Amino acid sequence: MSNTPANTSTFIEQAEALIMNNLGNDQFGVSELADAMNMSRSNLLRKIKKQTQLSASQFIRQVRLKEAMELLKEDSSTVSEISYQVGFGSTSYFIKCFREQYGYPPGEVGKGAIEVETEKVKRNYLKIYRWPIIAGTSIVLLIVAFLIFNKTVAVQKLEVEKSIAVLPFKNESADSTNLYFVNGLMESALNNLQKIEDLRVISRTSVEKYRKTNKGIPEIAEELHVNYLVEGSGQRVGNQVLLNVQLINASTDTPIWVEQYSREVEDIFGLQNDVAKKIADAIAAVVTPAELEQIEKKPTENLVAYDYFLQALNPFYSRTTQGLEKAIPLFEKAVQQDEQFALAYANLAISYYYLDIFQKQKRYTDLINNYADKALLYDSKNDVSLISKALYYMHTEEYRLALPHLEKALEYNPNSADVIQLLSRLYSIYIPNTAKYLTNALKGAQLDVATNDSLGQSFIYLDLSNALAQSGFTEEAMKYVNKSLDYDPNNLYAPHLKAFIQYVVDENLERLKTTLKKEFEKDSTRLDILQDIGKLYYIEEDYQGAFTYYQKFVEARKKFNWDIYPHEDIKIGLVYQKMGFEEEANEFLKWYSEYLASDKSIYKGASMAVKYAYEGKVDKGMEQLKLFALQDNYQYWILLFLEKDPLIKLMKSHPAYEGTIQKINDRFWENHAKLKKTLEDNELI
Repeated sequence: MSNTPANTSTFIEQAEALIMNNLGNDQFGVSELADAMNMSRSNLLRKIKKQTQLSASQFIRQVRLKEAMELLKEDSSTVSEISYQVGFGSTSYFIKCFREQYGYPPGEVGKGAIEVETEKVKRNYLKIYRWPIIAGTSIVLLIVAFLIFNKTVAVQKLEVEKSIAVLPFKNESADSTNLYFVNGLMESALNNLQKIEDLRVISRTSVEKYRKTNKGIPEIAEELHVNYLVEGSGQRVGNQVLLNVQLINASTDTPIWVEQYSREVEDIFGLQNDVAKKIADAIAAVVTPAELEQIEKKPTENLVAYDYFLQALNPFYSRTTQGLEKAIPLFEKAVQQDEQFALAYANLAISYYYLDIFQKQKRYTDLINNYADKALLYDSKNDVSLISKALYYMHTEEYRLALPHLEKALEYNPNSADVIQLLSRLYSIYIPNTAKYLTNALKGAQLDVATNDSLGQSFIYLDLSNALAQSGFTEEAMKYVNKSLDYDPNNLYAPHLKAFIQYVVDENLERLKTTLKKEFEKDSTRLDILQDIGKLYYIEEDYQGAFTYYQKFVEARKKFNWDIYPHEDIKIGLVYQKMGFEEEANEFLKWYSEYLASDKSIYKGASMAVKYAYEGKVDKGMEQLKLFALQDNYQYWILLFLEKDPLIKLMKSHPAYEGTIQKINDRFWENHAKLKKTLEDNELI
């Protein structure tokens, strides 16, 4: 009898049935299966991984190959015909996958070739070699031992993670102005490898710091946590491109693939594609037909347009106002040369987004939208086109509309650190979901292993610590906030977070207040700290102390006309009421009600509950708190101060209070346990 739980079996059987129903559709992939099963792509990936130890794409491929085997045994169709019947868009790719799965090519199935050949060898052996069986047995045992040993070695090799970093290529041109062209060769190699899901590819920002390094291969690989490194050097001489590339096994510091290219500039895209495919092949990475299609896709047919595009990349990646203003005219020249250059349109949209990002009065909304739409029009399967449209929706604060574009972008580029960082930001702030925030923060930390400077690394660890803390991983959160401070002791935000993590450990409210006051003294513009200090006095029901800090916060918010922390207005209103400022208290309640009208977050039930409690409508408040108790993946900070909140305490006399509070606590820790298991299964923690 199988030990597999019934729900596991049901899920796998349902997934297999859906794949079989779409067997001939080579476009039916991971996203389509997720949609058919009414679940998110990330949930599908995790569940399949947990129950089969396969990635979702491997699982789909296995179902197709299993059916192919049955058809080959029973059918008179050709290998090519069957490959298309089971949803492989490429016969050669089908043969490659089939051989990897079964150990022999599909053409050998159903023809008795394997059995006949075995019998023939057996007869010849007995006829020709008549020495004692014992000697033969000894030889066989030696051969078996040899094969077992080699199989073990092969398995060990296969278990080595296919993690890779593409180091900055060296410019060997006498003309230093050709650097942008050589950088473009490195950029294309990186981008093409990032499209392969079977690889883990380190981000461009992480490798840039090694452009002028004296460090050796083993040291760089250890810092980046990769098993393979790509080195290259190139030059452009007239119409000729010369490129030297090598793939290095970091553990042995030896090249496992080396190639020297000499191509005409007109063949630049063919050269770039060849590099990616040969690197993938050298480390036995599985490249699906869809990924191959993305790799072989030319960004433009116009080489003049492409040259302008390459010139724009370095200032574009600086993300500074000066750099973006230099990049924009070059991208514009690129689209003037090729009006269907999707990637150039996408980068124009992204450039204007970052020019506008910190502006109170947005100036470029229409430009961002128009360029993003053109990018999608000319290439809707390009991850950068999808990012540009997602940024437009973030620009207009339509965050839920940004999500599907980012998820689709991740499908086309599973190694995109940019997409993962944006998803992390969305799930942290705008569409709160602690599990998805932490998952993406951990993935981002794996891809953005080492930025150019200590400040950047410090903020990566700060974000990871925040994500861990929100999900209740206190020990890990403390570890990474300390790493953040190790990289940059002057990081102003890390001590703020660390103070709250420390409070989780010792529950010393006085210590927390003292620490926050010291941090506020360092920078009196930190309104985030100011309102937190006011909140701590509010929690203690020291309304005079709370009023002192909340009043400063309210005045500063009004002075700068900042619409920040609207969810705190109910607490501020109660403090003003307690201090006898009824009119002002009513204003805060009005603003809070306006905030609630547009709140679509998982916290709305809790937010509505405290409003009803403030108004003396305890029964209605408890109904809303019960609704909140049904939510998943809320922040640990909610639990930390829930029962201490004076507005929540107003409902304490209600018969359902204790049970509801307990349910909120229990649900958090149940989700915490599930998340921990998922992260461990996916080797993220």
